[in-house]
Amino acid sequence: MAQLLVRKIEDGVVRKLREQAMREGVSLEEAHRRVLRRSLLGEYPPSFKEYLRSMPDMADDSFFERPRKAGRRRVVL
Repeated sequence: MAQLLVRKIEDGVVRKLREQAMREGVSLEEAHRRVLRRSLLGEYPPSFKEYLRSMPDMADDSFFERPRKAGRRRVVL
């Protein structure tokens, strides 16, 4: 992959990019990549909701059931 070095960027632009990176929980460098992808290629990372919808349907939730141990009582308050 190629590398790109951008110099003489206004402080306000860097501040906004840093704020966006913090909101998205990514590095400043990754935020920069995302801005370039969005503006030039129209690519947007999938939302968490879209990611969950893309997961295969397991038909039922029996896989997630926890077996009950014998002799263990359930306390209801």
